[in-house]
Amino acid sequence: MNYMLKDENAIYYECRYSCDNALYLRLGSEAFFITDSRYTIDAEQNVKGAKVIINGDLYGEAVKLLKKAKVKKVVFDPKEWSVAGFEKITSQCKVTFKAELDFSHKKRIIKSDEELEILAKAAKLGAKAFNALAKEFNQSGFGESEYALTHTAKSILGSFGKYELSFDPIVAVNSNAAKPHAMPTKKKLKKGDLLLLVDAGLKYKRYCSDRTRTVEVGKGFKFETRQTFKSKKIQKAYDTVLKAHDNAIAKARSGMKAKKVDALTRDIITKAGFGEYYVHSTGHGVGLDIHEMPYISSRSDTIIEDGMVYTIEPGIYIPGEFGIRIEDMVAMVDGKAVVL
Repeated sequence: MNYMLKDENAIYYECRYSCDNALYLRLGSEAFFITDSRYTIDAEQNVKGAKVIINGDLYGEAVKLLKKAKVKKVVFDPKEWSVAGFEKITSQCKVTFKAELDFSHKKRIIKSDEELEILAKAAKLGAKAFNALAKEFNQSGFGESEYALTHTAKSILGSFGKYELSFDPIVAVNSNAAKPHAMPTKKKLKKGDLLLLVDAGLKYKRYCSDRTRTVEVGKGFKFETRQTFKSKKIQKAYDTVLKAHDNAIAKARSGMKAKKVDALTRDIITKAGFGEYYVHSTGHGVGLDIHEMPYISSRSDTIIEDGMVYTIEPGIYIPGEFGIRIEDMVAMVDGKAVVL
């Protein structure tokens, strides 16, 4: 198969190296990694299974290679390409360019044993970071705004620069947690607050982790899944989310459609009377990208298979009051979901 890639993670998957200015071409049995001279040393030392070509004109070099190879068809993912970059190549080649959405994500949907080990390590490091974050918030987080708490979360999760983050962490207090992807505000953390939601992850060897915990803020609180709340309404909502989370992990099976896994959380939340407040899908794949296949939604017919890694993250969000989400990453192993 002939294909061309522009996305960093898609390129990394192919040759174990990428940078912010590169183009990858696979033409039959040959592969080419094209980049500029800033990355010569790193590329030559790290690229596997592809010829490194140094040329600041990535697109011009790609055109030369395509013409020389005399290929008739090349696959690409339109999500990866700018209009200008794509046209620089296609306007100069008599080649049929076939668009295939999520081309690389489809290749990466089943993780290798090596990838599963890396993702498990990323998840364990993420969990360890949550423990450190709880300790830091207990010691110096009270009276701090969500802005400051988010900054602290970035430092702790990244081990002060040792690891990259999977995404900007979400740290939301009380009613701000009702926004699934809440942005930080001036709202301050206080002892006795009904709720603190933290959604965060870090990268290990470029692979992401993703985790969410929701707690009542009291003395010595920890980011554990079992939580007690003073408010009966919040407690009911929390227990419902936890039941949905645990049910999906216990009952997800290889061979199921993704929408069936979604139903394992959604049906419980709906029956408890919170259905209208569950506003997102149950989960998403995790790998080199924080969001990739499979998508665990009520519309997905994707068949779940061994080797897939995805999140289980049901939630209830009541505007102006509170939001609750509990999230863990699972891998499908021997037909069942195993928490990483």
